[in-house]
Amino acid sequence: MRILVTGHRGYIGTIAARLFQSHGHQVTGLDSGLYERCTFGGPLGKEVPDIRKDIRDVALDDLAGYEAIVHLAGLSNDPLGNLNPALTDEINHRATVRLAKLAKEAGVERFVFSSSCSNYGASGDNWLDETANFNPVTPYGQSKVAAEIGIFPLADDDFCVTCLRSATAYGVSPRIRFDLVLNNLVAWASTSGLVYLKSDGTPWRPIVHIEDISQAFLCVLEARKDLVNGEAYNVGITEENYQMRDLANVVVEVVPESRVEYAPDAGPDKRCYRVDCTKIRNTFPDFQPRWNLRKGAEEIYDTICGIGLGENEFENERFSRIQHLKFLIGKGVLGEDLRYRQLEDV
Repeated sequence: MRILVTGHRGYIGTIAARLFQSHGHQVTGLDSGLYERCTFGGPLGKEVPDIRKDIRDVALDDLAGYEAIVHLAGLSNDPLGNLNPALTDEINHRATVRLAKLAKEAGVERFVFSSSCSNYGASGDNWLDETANFNPVTPYGQSKVAAEIGIFPLADDDFCVTCLRSATAYGVSPRIRFDLVLNNLVAWASTSGLVYLKSDGTPWRPIVHIEDISQAFLCVLEARKDLVNGEAYNVGITEENYQMRDLANVVVEVVPESRVEYAPDAGPDKRCYRVDCTKIRNTFPDFQPRWNLRKGAEEIYDTICGIGLGENEFENERFSRIQHLKFLIGKGVLGEDLRYRQLEDV
């Protein structure tokens, strides 16, 4: 299958593109290169032919000849979404719907969108399957909901649309992010001895490894179109829902001589949701997640020990997406609209 992967040089994209290639698919990437200075621990691996372009600027000709688009590109978390809510809507929502419409016009057969369990937002302790009401509490979550609402009506017999609502990601990637909860907690513990919680520890989060997310995308790409067309799936493992304090306790067990510490202003977090992932497991017998909390924490810790990471380095402009974009804006590389002003190194 000829697949275009947007955001192929990002945190998940570097893993997913490689997986698709290993299964015999022809992969081309499309990426604006925002995070090319954020590589962790060596090269990205096997090269993927790519198009350097902002998803807002994709043209019809860019999409000709592809059988599927896996759309990963976008502003990737709540802090980025809060930086400029209007811009978050422009990139995550309107550019996504525009891309899907162009894909349909270009004759692309499948459009697989990377959505998020953040769509469920403030949902308390209740279990949520794919029929649950949306209740996003951040511009990021709102933009993902709006994108789903915009692209699902495009589905028909010739254009297969599927949305994958991933749980909170974790795991090691050449473009690792330390602004994700488990990655962040392990990095704090490894470099300072503290498992640092910024909430009171009560909110629920589902978590899932990026390799398992990538496997879910592969299963959808290779499934019969009539099975997945117009469908949404929670991507994760039902048993891998944890309160934040439970995540912290496992990290303490994994990282020697570490302890839990709460931020001085730690309090409840409105973002609280538990997701049921039964549907994806029942639909795809080949979807066999390999990772769990403890195994993931051990992977992150072992990688940090092997490569090295300075105290607080993980929250600077190299590995925190929002800090990186602020750094590039401050250097004049990016404008406030996150478009490039200059391409030279900084």
